[in-house]
Amino acid sequence: MLGILEQAFDWLKDYSSSPWFYVVLLTIAFLDSVFPIVPSETMVIIGGVSAGLHDLHWSLVILFAAVGAFSGDNFSYHIGVFFSERLQRRYNKSDKGRQRLQWAHNQIETRGGELLVTARFIPGGRTIVTLTCGITGQSTKWFMKWSAIAASIWATYATMLGFIGGRTFQENHTKAFLVAFALAIGATIILEIIRYVRGKRSSAHHE
Repeated sequence: MLGILEQAFDWLKDYSSSPWFYVVLLTIAFLDSVFPIVPSETMVIIGGVSAGLHDLHWSLVILFAAVGAFSGDNFSYHIGVFFSERLQRRYNKSDKGRQRLQWAHNQIETRGGELLVTARFIPGGRTIVTLTCGITGQSTKWFMKWSAIAASIWATYATMLGFIGGRTFQENHTKAFLVAFALAIGATIILEIIRYVRGKRSSAHHE
């Protein structure tokens, strides 16, 4: 089993060490904002590991990942804008639909940029929030500002997780990738716990 892992991670190192991997990062980060089944965070972590192993440069990994994420978020937002009138007419046909639309609008108005930043770390959540911002008619200037902040934070976070693993275990590619993914899983669990606790407190506050 260990031998298979070592072969897989050796292949991964070779695959991610090419300068073309920057383009792959940008493309995957863009697609993930629209189609949440694409594993963009994993790819950015792999890029971070390669940077830690001196195959790529960490600043370029962050730059390409952030640009891809920012572009994808704005594409998703404009899809929401394009279908806004049609969807609003559909939701306004019933009281339940109007309530849901108003709830989404209120969430964005209340939590604003924080919601966009938080959603970027939730697979699928980023797509829902960016679409909703477009549907509910949020300002393009406001959205671009916060999506840029969210994409930069997300790209830096994922890259540095991989970079730490790659730099710590430069002589062992398998350990470098394993540590990077373990850090990512641990950070995700912590973020989910924080989100759950905050959600419970918010529910209790409104009861």
